[in-house]
Amino acid sequence: MIENSMFEEEPDVVDLAKEPCLHPLEPDEVEYEPRSSRLLVRGLGEHEMDDDEEDYESSAKLLGMSFMNRSSGLRNNMSVYRQNPNGSCSVPCTRTMVVCTVVLVIAVSLIMAIYLLPKCTFTKEGCHKKNHTMELIYPLASNGKVFPWAKIRLPSDVVPLHYDLVLQPNLTTLTFTGSVKIIVNIVQVTWKIILHSSGLNITKATITSAGGHQAKPVEFLEYPLHDQIAIMAPEALLVGQNYTVNIEYSSNLSDTYYGFYKISYKDENSKQRWFAATQFEPLAARSAFPCFDEPSLKATFLIKIKRDEKLSTLSNMPKKATTPVTDGIVQDEFFVSLKMSTYLVAFIVADLKNISRETNGSQVSVYATPQHLNQVGYALNTAVKLLEFYQKYFLINYPLEKLDLVAIPDFQSGAMENWGLITFRETTLLFDSNTSSARDKKLITAVIAHELAHQWFGNLVTMEWWNDLWLNEGFATFMEYFAMEEVFPELHSDEDFLNLIFKAMMKDSLNSSHPVSSAVQSSEQIEEMFDALSYIKGASLLLMLKHYLTKDVFQAGIEVYLHNHKYGSARSDDLWDSMNEITNGTLDVKTLMKTWILHKGFPLVTVVRQGKNISVQQEKFLYHMETENWTSDASYLWHIPLTYITSSCNFTHCTNAYLLDQKSAVIELPEEVEWIKFNVDMNGYYIVHYAEDWKTLIDLLKNNHTALSPKDRANLINNIFNLAGLGKESLEKAFELIEYLNKESSTAPLTQALFQLSLIYSLLEKKGEQHLAARVMYRIEHLLGDKIDQQDWTDDGTLSERELRSTLLTFACIHDIRNCRATATEMFEKWMKSNGTMSLPSDVMKAIFTAGAKSSDGWEFLLKMYSSSVSEAEKSKMIEALASTEDVRKLIWLMQNSLEGEVIRAQELSHIIATVSQSLPGYLLAWDFVKENWKKLTRKFHLGSYTIQNIISWSTSQFATKAHLLEVKSFFESKSEESSQLRCVKEAIDTIQFNIQWMERNLAKLQKLL
Repeated sequence: MIENSMFEEEPDVVDLAKEPCLHPLEPDEVEYEPRSSRLLVRGLGEHEMDDDEEDYESSAKLLGMSFMNRSSGLRNNMSVYRQNPNGSCSVPCTRTMVVCTVVLVIAVSLIMAIYLLPKCTFTKEGCHKKNHTMELIYPLASNGKVFPWAKIRLPSDVVPLHYDLVLQPNLTTLTFTGSVKIIVNIVQVTWKIILHSSGLNITKATITSAGGHQAKPVEFLEYPLHDQIAIMAPEALLVGQNYTVNIEYSSNLSDTYYGFYKISYKDENSKQRWFAATQFEPLAARSAFPCFDEPSLKATFLIKIKRDEKLSTLSNMPKKATTPVTDGIVQDEFFVSLKMSTYLVAFIVADLKNISRETNGSQVSVYATPQHLNQVGYALNTAVKLLEFYQKYFLINYPLEKLDLVAIPDFQSGAMENWGLITFRETTLLFDSNTSSARDKKLITAVIAHELAHQWFGNLVTMEWWNDLWLNEGFATFMEYFAMEEVFPELHSDEDFLNLIFKAMMKDSLNSSHPVSSAVQSSEQIEEMFDALSYIKGASLLLMLKHYLTKDVFQAGIEVYLHNHKYGSARSDDLWDSMNEITNGTLDVKTLMKTWILHKGFPLVTVVRQGKNISVQQEKFLYHMETENWTSDASYLWHIPLTYITSSCNFTHCTNAYLLDQKSAVIELPEEVEWIKFNVDMNGYYIVHYAEDWKTLIDLLKNNHTALSPKDRANLINNIFNLAGLGKESLEKAFELIEYLNKESSTAPLTQALFQLSLIYSLLEKKGEQHLAARVMYRIEHLLGDKIDQQDWTDDGTLSERELRSTLLTFACIHDIRNCRATATEMFEKWMKSNGTMSLPSDVMKAIFTAGAKSSDGWEFLLKMYSSSVSEAEKSKMIEALASTEDVRKLIWLMQNSLEGEVIRAQELSHIIATVSQSLPGYLLAWDFVKENWKKLTRKFHLGSYTIQNIISWSTSQFATKAHLLEVKSFFESKSEESSQLRCVKEAIDTIQFNIQWMERNLAKLQKLL
């Protein structure tokens, strides 16, 4: 990106003939260098523009300045004279001279622009003209020489084949040295090899030809803005030939969560220890070794790591040999990897223990620090079961001889799918039978299922570029829940997936949303693709397609896709083509699914029943922020696989299907029915408005709610509250629909109703409408009070019942409903008197801790226990309770200490901010903390990362005033362009605007309604 500062100085013309030439230039290529921008301009064919338009947004402006500057050079050769009355010429007056000069400069500039840029149209992409070249901006390298590449994406003239990587991390000095030999193949003649490097101190670079024995030193250039280096060959690199690039370098172990980073933790004797691990996705392999760091540029890897003999190392492949190097230092060599992307390379140096089991020729191991080894058993059993399931389902064996799952003491993500070496946050892998709840078990199972699915979707077949990230993450999310239903049906994971879909649709309904498959270039744009739409919407679309095609056809299409593209890369169209091979012309899957992945948002389907005829009409569901009267966008047309059930269901053929591929249609039923419900079990990604039929469905829920499945009931609750937010349905009708809840016993509808009512309560509370907020809470107690009273403080029941108990009691204790807080406080005080040795039921532990943290003594004791606990599940519940205090000073201390990462790990910060921002004392504190620490936050977590997305979202989501809207806008506008243009910032602004609009539309109605 070109900074605006480039326009602060007048550019000068540079004579490149006087500069040493780094690469051959055609005779007619002329280059210019504006001083302030330190950029060079070089001729480029117009067709090259389309690949990377963002690199050239300012090229037209720069060119215009260059031509203006060239014309201004004529000023010194011109004079303006005034004629005396006697006919002689005298020196002109200064004013006349200046005016005439300006006029002449403008005239000459216009003439030159017209003649030098014939038929040129300046657009965002630059200057387009027939039979003329486009001037491309080339940057200067860090040493001041021309860097021979301007695009963010690497050139296609060189591809990597194999890496030999040798690393020596030092856990005392917290640095590492490395050398990499990269065998590359030349696709087209070139004098340069462009690859990635970030923050590495390169000390030596050589190149060797395939038949040559002598490595030739080469000049290398660095362009840090794009994390690129250029190896300048001493002679032309020939097509079809292999060359070996050898680079030596050193660097510090990173103090962020990216690249090859350091982790501090305390062992069982409370002694500080160091741990080195990697996190390369999406763009951080380049900060551990120079490489071609794009997902489609796959290669094989031979990794050697030198380490202290008291430590151990892990990498993607099994260990081949260990050899002594010097006193106390040995080198581990790993077998050569399969062909894979750089972001999947991984290595760990630490003191770890493990347990293992073999299945189908692969050794499955779970590693943790020694004090946590007794908590890895559940993960091992789960991983083995899931690995066996995936191999049967995909009909492709897991291709490696080993699969390691490693609990990392400090880890930003939930987990990372590195091939053969999956890394996890400790809370997503370690299960403690004494302190892990039903929800903890479900979380661990889900994360393992997700990462194991990636071994096929992502690792075996990888998206070609980050615009199709959903092929990795959407598929892994879909398979995660599908596998859990098949292998662990008692977990009722489909209820969790339903809630995730509802939340993804909230994000997708804003104007700031994006298509599942979106063009991306910059690092911030790539980071932001890791969001709910790539994961949850992507998975939802696959779920919808599976139900429409039938499970057997869908499974066969997946098998074709994996077989056709294994060890390679794929685009979205490749998946649809594979599905079309199975449908064989009966259905064009590509046409259908493109309407979903290339459009942002989702459809609203309006249903009108007239006798046997059901009219259905689609429009875009969108919270329109500018005017009260919302109108649909006629350009959006989805091919919607509608499903519906009716009162005529005979339990042999209940679900009917209809493909709505136009704006409206009429479905004719065989007979008149009492009621009809669309989007069966919420298997489709759309919202339904029943117009006059809402009353029929409300009556059905009151009289016979079990006529619909729990997921269908949750779906109706979600839809009607969303329609009330849109202004398509009344809030009164939404409240009328949930009146049946005192009869409800299923988790999905109860949690959805609680979620919707909690949103309203939070908005009112933060708006200062305390009296009205109290009335909402009274309504919640009226609907759910009996359910809360029925919960006992144990871990008894099915997993679904236990999870509902945890949700209801935690909510009741936070809001002091019924006698929940009194019971929880009593249990907390007994636990405190036992100095934390008394066993507490794991499912209600969070509710007990939350009540205990309300007192100052309880909070301090909880913090002390947090510091000494060895159960990550218990510590997670403690953190949430600590962050729910109403003591402002404690909240500030908590956020600050988490950012510093000493007492509380920085990995917990976004969770702490989320909890703090939900409370009345904390929601303004959270936003102030983000503003004051923005620079530190973005350095630690990177712009666009999922953590930054969450921090921005949570710290602003409670705002509902124009003053706060202006404050949030102003803050981000005052930051860098990269910050202000983040999609999550636009989403936060959209959310505040929606909150304002919702309050304006519904506040008066609520006052009458409640």
